[in-house]
Amino acid sequence: MPGFKGFGPKALPFLKALKFHQNKVWFDENKALYESDIVAPMVALLDDLSATFAKAGIALKANGKRSIFRIHRDVRFAKDKSPYKTHSGAVMTRSGSKNENGLLYIHIGPDGCFAAAGFHIPEPSGLALIRKEIAVRPKQFHAMEAKLAAGKLKLGTENQLSRLPRGFEALKDGPLDGAVRLKSFIVEESLPAKLITRPGLAETIVDFTHRAEPLLAFGWKALGKV
Repeated sequence: MPGFKGFGPKALPFLKALKFHQNKVWFDENKALYESDIVAPMVALLDDLSATFAKAGIALKANGKRSIFRIHRDVRFAKDKSPYKTHSGAVMTRSGSKNENGLLYIHIGPDGCFAAAGFHIPEPSGLALIRKEIAVRPKQFHAMEAKLAAGKLKLGTENQLSRLPRGFEALKDGPLDGAVRLKSFIVEESLPAKLITRPGLAETIVDFTHRAEPLLAFGWKALGKV
């Protein structure tokens, strides 16, 4: 990982301070620090991960700075009118576009850093395809879950319907009941804060992605991406 040297030492302190300085004057005065300690390292991290994944045959890549989410919040319909996010996030997908099913997400913030992979709230047609793949190929789904478990990962259940979706009633109370009620198919792992400023963060994310790859492969197959 020759390009990424770690996020700057003031990355997390900047984001923590931003929580208490939600105004354009303060942000503009400190924008150079945001660019040097957060944006530039994130681009380097994404570039290095893209190169590593290409060599490993993992279909994930980034598109430089475009793969980083804006620090500005969309407050048009929000009760909280705070203009800035207090974390930095970036995403990698098969095409490098943010708006694509199947992703690796990297989150850096003072309240916790983590990596996540999978399919976050797919559009209805894609969600239906993944659910159908689970129902039609239960052995493959359970094998995928077993591979995740071997890598100490488990599908999150926070985003789940209270009842079975239409067309899947036959699975009620069975081993696939919970799976087809999911609205997202995501695995997540915390990133130690001490690693954020070190080059070793990249290797940690690569390791997580290898362990999360069975989920990505299962979902991409369901969506006809492989």
